[in-house]
Amino acid sequence: MLPFHRVAAEDFAAVNQRILDQLHSDVPLVENIGHYLVEAGGKRLRPLLVLLCAKACGYQGENHIDLATIIEFIHTATLLHDDVVDTSDMRRGRLTANAKWGNAPSVLVGDFLYSRAFQMMVALEDMNIMAILSETTNTIAEGEVQQLVNAGDPAVSEENYFTVIHKKTGALFEAACETAAVLANCSSEEQTALKLYGRHLGLAFQLVDDALDYRGNSEELGKNVGDDLAEGKPTLPLIYTMANGSKEQALLVKTAIEQRSAEKLSEIVEAIEACGALDYTMDRARAAVEDAKKQLAFMPESEQKTALQQLTSFAIERNV
Repeated sequence: MLPFHRVAAEDFAAVNQRILDQLHSDVPLVENIGHYLVEAGGKRLRPLLVLLCAKACGYQGENHIDLATIIEFIHTATLLHDDVVDTSDMRRGRLTANAKWGNAPSVLVGDFLYSRAFQMMVALEDMNIMAILSETTNTIAEGEVQQLVNAGDPAVSEENYFTVIHKKTGALFEAACETAAVLANCSSEEQTALKLYGRHLGLAFQLVDDALDYRGNSEELGKNVGDDLAEGKPTLPLIYTMANGSKEQALLVKTAIEQRSAEKLSEIVEAIEACGALDYTMDRARAAVEDAKKQLAFMPESEQKTALQQLTSFAIERNV
């Protein structure tokens, strides 16, 4: 357990139990897939943000447990759908649900998790939280569609890339933090600060993920290195290489994206390293982390605030 998890260990245990309780269904396949996903573990950063932000803002109730569960269900549903769209067969070092059970069950259980999240959301009886999360799920869906449109297109701009990763990743990070602030009755300025903290933190995590796709290894990452390339995803390391590498390097990357092929992965990794694309991507991640840290200035000192600060360091220092 990482230091920032230990701070919320008791609440995390309650969230894990709530997840198991809310996965109950009369249809065994729903529970089987749901439990398989839960047992896969992962960092559970989004529900963690709810727990830390709520307590850092002085929240004393119990609804943060349900809110954290809702956020995790929305995230898990997006992963189920993502893996089907991307035809992925590995996540967190295990077979994806679609590789194990097939595409149709994965999509439908993803729908179940979305709908269960909205059932729980209604039970919170807070229209502000409902408004934020309904907007967020729509934004995530838009990001998924835009990423699908971008696949195989080497002309995608850096600006377009950042729009997509905000929608796909940053949006749920910021919603986790903002809804926790709403739950804790923070001022509108404090809600905005935590929303921005989540946004910048989410961008940093995604930027590092995109760098690790060309610098990590499959065993550590729990997925296949070069998956983004095989799916034709024009991520920042590739976009930078096409703009700043030699003509030969740019053509190599352009062709790989168009053909959605990782056949020349080793040559592309060399090109990315040689032109400084990974350093550039990490620099952007570090800048995002600095922007995130600034948003915590309003908070009184607490172990939860310290954990939120530690998360920003973890975002750029991790290998997985």
